[in-house]
Amino acid sequence: MVCVACEQLTGAGESERELVCPRCWSRLRRLPHPRCERCGHPRADDTCGWCGLLPQFVRACRSVCWVPQGSGGEIVHAIKYGGWRKVAEPMGVRMARTDWPADVVAERTALIPVPLAAERQRERGYNQSDLLARVIGRCWSVPVWGDVLLRRRKTRTQTKLTPGERVANVAGAFAVADGAGPKLCGTHLVLVDDVITTGSTMNACAAALYDHGARIISYVTFGRARSASDGV
Repeated sequence: MVCVACEQLTGAGESERELVCPRCWSRLRRLPHPRCERCGHPRADDTCGWCGLLPQFVRACRSVCWVPQGSGGEIVHAIKYGGWRKVAEPMGVRMARTDWPADVVAERTALIPVPLAAERQRERGYNQSDLLARVIGRCWSVPVWGDVLLRRRKTRTQTKLTPGERVANVAGAFAVADGAGPKLCGTHLVLVDDVITTGSTMNACAAALYDHGARIISYVTFGRARSASDGV
């Protein structure tokens, strides 16, 4: 069996179902402590600059590891571009294990995967965020509402855009499905995506949900990109 992250042969004793080898899981660059209680971002003192990226109605944000450092970027690439959809299972399990404030655990109503453009989903054959959400939902015993949030239009990939360009790129790109407003009223929803960088995509999704009655939104991702102040 070949690891989908490092493309090296796994040990002879490894299960064929284990698509990522133990070495690559050990190479994850997990976010260090101490972390902000709200946004989950590492911080050196009592101040947190990353929280400023989040709207006031976002309660909490959690991620498993840095990307693309370590093996995190390779694992994300495998599910996002390599067609390895079954990697969602171990990724989602690790996302489900992230720690949360008690009120988020008590209140979370449903998981909402960040939607793909229809053309991109046809090309890929699946939405990796939806796959991850369904694994987390099983772990948390929380429903997944995959038909609530829609992507109105295809957007440019965010990878090489500046923070300002990212915001403009996704402005108005997401909408709530017709008739879903009453279902959202008063809820605490958890948005699910593979990676968060500046938060512009998830913030645009959250704004659409909030404008249609959701009370609070939280975010969970597998990877988180470093900001310039995070060091190496």
